[in-house]
Parts: sequence; C-alpha cells; structure tokens
Amino acid sequence: MIAVPDTFSRTTVEREGERGVVWLAELPGLVDELLERWGCVPEGDVTHGGIGIVVPVRRQAEGSAVLKVSFPHPGNVHEPDAFVAWGGRGAVLLYERENENFAMLLERAYASPLSEVEDTDEVVTVAARISRRLAVPAPPGLPRLRERAGTWEEQLRRDDGELAHAMSRYAVDAAAATIRELGAVQPDVLIHGDLHARNILRADREPWLAVDPKGYAGDPAYDGGTLLKSRALKLLEADDMRRAAHRILDVFAEAAELDRVRVQRWAQLHAVQAAFSGRRHGFRLARGGALLDRLTEFADRLAELLTERV
Repeated sequence: MIAVPDTFSRTTVEREGERGVVWLAELPGLVDELLERWGCVPEGDVTHGGIGIVVPVRRQAEGSAVLKVSFPHPGNVHEPDAFVAWGGRGAVLLYERENENFAMLLERAYASPLSEVEDTDEVVTVAARISRRLAVPAPPGLPRLRERAGTWEEQLRRDDGELAHAMSRYAVDAAAATIRELGAVQPDVLIHGDLHARNILRADREPWLAVDPKGYAGDPAYDGGTLLKSRALKLLEADDMRRAAHRILDVFAEAAELDRVRVQRWAQLHAVQAAFSGRRHGFRLARGGALLDRLTEFADRLAELLTERV
C-alpha cells in the first residue's frame, strides 16, 4: 500500500475534520484497487497538492502516467470534463476517470512548475499562450461563471458593509460594475479557472502543459486576473508595483489575444475579492501574523492601482 504524506494527512484533517479522517483511512485501499483496475505499477514517491495525492505510475499502453485521487470537493467535479474537452491541447491527457472517487489517470508531466522560471515576462507569456489554447467551446454541463454573478455582487456588498478595509469607494464600486457588466454576460468558452504558474508544468509532449483546472465556462480574460493575483510575492518585491502589475496585464493580454481593458477589469475584481476574503479567511500563504497583514495591504493597493485606468 502507498504511504500517504504526513503533511497532506494533517492538512486534510484540519480542513475536513472527521470526514477527512475517514477518507484518509480508506485512501490506500482505494489507490490499490485503482492501480489493479487500470493495470498500473507504482513508480516513485507519492506527492500531493492541496486536496489530492498524485502517485507516479507506469502502464503498458502509455508508459509513465500519474494516478490522482482528490478529496471529494465540488471544485473538482468538472476537472476531468475539462481534460476531455481539451484532448491534450495545452493540458495533460486524461487516460482514465472514476467520478465517484474523484480519481483520474493522467499523462505525467515533470515536477517543475512554471513558477520556478525567474523571468516574469516569460512566465506570463507562457501562461497566456496556454490560456489561449484552452479557450475552446465549452461542453454542456459545466458550471457557467455568469451564473455566479449575483452571488459575487451580494458577497461584495456584504463584505464592504461588514469589514473594515482601506479600499476607496471608487475601487469597490468599480468591482461591482465589472460583475454587472462583464460577469452577467460571458461567452460559453472553456477556461482553466485557476490559472497560475504552479498549475503549468514542464512536459515532454509539449514544453508546458496545464494541470488542476476547475473547468468553468466563461470569459478567458478571467484567468488573467487569476494569474496576476498569484504573482503577489513578485509584485511585493517590485520597485514599482504599478508598473509591474500593468506590465503583467499588457503581456498577458497580447499573448492571449484578449482585450486589455477586460483583462484589467477582471484583475481588479479579483484583487477586491481577495482583499475581502483575506480579511475573513486569510490567504493560502498566510492565515495570520505579519505576512497576512502584508498580503492584505497588498491586495488593497493592487485593487486601487488597477482601478486607476479602468
């Protein structure tokens, strides 16, 4: 049986409680059953992301692959549907799926994410070109981002009223306008939904391939905002945050062949939402302390500077 990484076990129990304990107890047996069913042999150490484990395997038909099993979570329901729609276009190939247990057999890429590349222009260009390739007609049944617009606006107004923050009225109103004007009417285009440099890996079949999609249907410019938000630490190190942020938007919009203003408006909305969410729940990088304060202040500043030219 596989050994589940201790860090993954601990964070799963902290997040999911008793459900996590039960799932973790069943996980090694489930992996063994899937390996047998799909004719795979384990090959290498088990790794993990936020809510799933990845087991390197070998199968006669494809050679190297990975078995990914995730904790049952609504955000992962449509991940295999996205892989099917892409068929290897800009993303790893899907070989097998088992929906009930949130399990997939996928093409193996290297444990070398785009986030390790130092040159920001290169990171953004690669991500944007991947985003452009992933923007195919969305199959029916995928969650439409336009259906979330009402919930987004309601949450925005609630956060604005309940949380102390440093953002101007103009910035918050601009985010609300984006929800009404861009959020409610979006194309039926498949987008990644969580596009950042850690979700793009070096590979053999193509230089870079996307992993861990949410599988949303919506505006491809939405992913530009996701990418910009994920560059928080790099932007914090920049001598001129305004210039660095606008450079990312310029490069992304050009390489993804998207309207520059739409990309910025989505990015500004992402920043405002992050500023409020950070106050309520913390960030992935920090749940408390000085770093949380720094990231919250950063989100406020980013929201403001992205409002200036919207």
